[in-house]
Amino acid sequence: MGKEIMWPILLLSFVAITVVVERILFIFRENASREPEVVEKMLEAVERRDVEGALAIGRKSKDFIAKILVYSLTNREYSLSNAFIRASGQELARFQQGMATLDTCITAAPLLGLLGTVTGMMRTFGALGTGDVSGSTGAITGGVAEALIATACGLAIAILGLLPYNYLNARAEQAKNDIADVSHALEILLKKGETTAPFKG
Repeated sequence: MGKEIMWPILLLSFVAITVVVERILFIFRENASREPEVVEKMLEAVERRDVEGALAIGRKSKDFIAKILVYSLTNREYSLSNAFIRASGQELARFQQGMATLDTCITAAPLLGLLGTVTGMMRTFGALGTGDVSGSTGAITGGVAEALIATACGLAIAILGLLPYNYLNARAEQAKNDIADVSHALEILLKKGETTAPFKG
């Protein structure tokens, strides 16, 4: 049984590596498409009550915050706040993709390793129970080796997966904070403008 446990452990490691690589590439792409200066120009246009100008600037950008602002301002006549919440939810969901799978791998790997340890030790005690210790040396050492290898592999996957998991969680939290900051800035600018000139367009 101990050797069979290694197959799901290897499968978990493959899944974890796949998710980590895909998520890291996603973060690199998002970092490359970030254009905070475009977001600033959009907010400046909103402050001038030039929404069409802000939309014209934002539609050219691939920045996820600019996309949120474009969607929100496009639907401002219906419900700007709901449009902002919907767009930001969709963008944050992109940052969270794969995180549940990676979390499952990190949690399950040491448990499978522990299961391999138990089955390996059962094999060892089974060999000891025959009474012929000298003749069962190979089975005893094999069972102990299986137990140690399963434990080591399970812990290695959990430890190595935890580092990128925490990094990816931090990036998702940073995206959430950036969105919240823009939301507050937009709300302030709109409140300021309520007593001034109406929107253009």
